[in-house]
Amino acid sequence: MLLAHQHIWSEGRAATVDELLLCHTPEHVELIRSVEDGLWLDGETVCTATTFEAASLAAGTATEAALRGGFALVRPPGHHALAGRAMGFCIFNNVAVAARAAQERLGLERVAILDFDVHHGNGTEAIFREDDSVLFVSLHQWPLYPGSGGPDDQAETTLNVPLRPGSGDEEYLEAFARAVEPAVVRFEPELVLVSAGFDAHYLDPLSDMRVTEDGFRELARRCSALSDRIGAVLEGGYELETLPGLVDAALDGFTS
Repeated sequence: MLLAHQHIWSEGRAATVDELLLCHTPEHVELIRSVEDGLWLDGETVCTATTFEAASLAAGTATEAALRGGFALVRPPGHHALAGRAMGFCIFNNVAVAARAAQERLGLERVAILDFDVHHGNGTEAIFREDDSVLFVSLHQWPLYPGSGGPDDQAETTLNVPLRPGSGDEEYLEAFARAVEPAVVRFEPELVLVSAGFDAHYLDPLSDMRVTEDGFRELARRCSALSDRIGAVLEGGYELETLPGLVDAALDGFTS
């Protein structure tokens, strides 16, 4: 697990159980910790004897990114994980744990989470749906797994911006300017956290989107312009040959 800050790298750390319990039920945390053999948690998500360690490292490194202003390069991803169960490759909700821990450690009243993974961050939305101290904004392909985040799925501090299949840089940046930026500016967050998924790239096997390396660079730049305090955590991105270059482009955007 690595934490990147202005292209300076350091190792991450594991989340404490108390940090995990800021967002997850004791039963869920204990289930993941107790698994000794392979266990399928849902149709996509397997848990083994090493999963608790890996997922705790992901959540803890995401928390450090929030506290220190970095980019947590972690797996497993987190934004589908619900308070009480894993889902869609996600064990613990890394960005949600990071947001709650940052509020507690830094005394923040308002945190915004921007999610540009190609899939809707249903777990993050559910955790903060009734919490007006956290704004959740998601740009994603719709319809697509997990089937949520449609145009009617909105709340006072929940903004879903579904995009049609085949959308690329132009559509993403137009939606960001039209919907995302005004919502975040109105909210006046003290910290912006980004669920940075790269599976909207045109070569990714899990989506039908057409975002380019330059598009991700510009999305990151626009996210960083929304707050003096920003952190990011890696979500999806499943074409391993292109993923390093996309992360590097986002780092350029976050630090420009």
